[in-house]
Amino acid sequence: MVVAVSEHLKDTDSIIPILKRGREIVSRLRGEATPPPERGAMPRIGVALGGGSARGLTHIPFIEAMDELGLTPSVISGTSIGALIGAGWASGMNGAGLRDHSFATLGTMRDIASRLWGAQVRNLGKFFANGFNVQLDATRVVDAFLPQPFPLEFKDLKVPLYVVATDFQSWHQAVFSSGPLREAIAGSISIPSLFKPVVFANHMLVDGGVVNPLPLDQAAADTDILVGIDVNGDPSEVIKRVNHSAVDVWFGSAQIMMHSLTAHMMAAYPPDVYVRPHVMPFGALEFWRVREIIAHVEKDKDNFKRHLTRKVEAFITNTALTIRAED
Repeated sequence: MVVAVSEHLKDTDSIIPILKRGREIVSRLRGEATPPPERGAMPRIGVALGGGSARGLTHIPFIEAMDELGLTPSVISGTSIGALIGAGWASGMNGAGLRDHSFATLGTMRDIASRLWGAQVRNLGKFFANGFNVQLDATRVVDAFLPQPFPLEFKDLKVPLYVVATDFQSWHQAVFSSGPLREAIAGSISIPSLFKPVVFANHMLVDGGVVNPLPLDQAAADTDILVGIDVNGDPSEVIKRVNHSAVDVWFGSAQIMMHSLTAHMMAAYPPDVYVRPHVMPFGALEFWRVREIIAHVEKDKDNFKRHLTRKVEAFITNTALTIRAED
């Protein structure tokens, strides 16, 4: 196998978008000037939506923030619930529509149970509190919660979407951007133990967060502004707790792993705008608290909008293109 290194390519060679971005990053690190975009041109925005189970519902206010700014992403990538919400966004739903749909489908445990399990799990609260005694069908979950009608294939989406899952057999990420949509999303949300692995496209798929909880790499190609929305949470609000349930320990351990993976991803693909809302007050499976979860991060919308506005304005005027959001 021959690997083409960017320094060995001629200027006349065809440069794939991810290599082009890599060149730009290397040039910035070396202090070299990069050709400025045309003044006044609107930036191509790539948005990576991370995984975090119920906490991923906090993606919705930030999607609303982009709507309020009149911005539409050029590409969306998503892991786990980020893939599910990202698919709705890519299909043409706006933030308000996603909010209304989530309220309608997740408002109570009874709503969730009636859509998913019916008589299979009669006491949903006890099911979540005491651990898992059945494995759920991820494809059924996707069918239950996507709005109907919904595009069947990636090609029918209005915005390009990259869905990240984990190939359990090869230990690598599997990225889908064409073909059947529902099966790809089902693989991406298949939390180990809670869901049965999804067999699709010669893969045995489990949750994408196992290998890539914030898929910045998939949203970076051929974009001018890279946005990362990390809903994994942080330990600050529970660091003194000692009375953790078995479910808390299981999901908490997964969060620690995802935090480390995200740090490496951010080092490789630094986002221009990065947001990590505080979501620890909410359990990973407490989807029925959707109204509380979304309301909890409303305060972060304005700060997100300010940072993103600065980036867009800097791009349009060809100034301060490398300023990070936290600066």
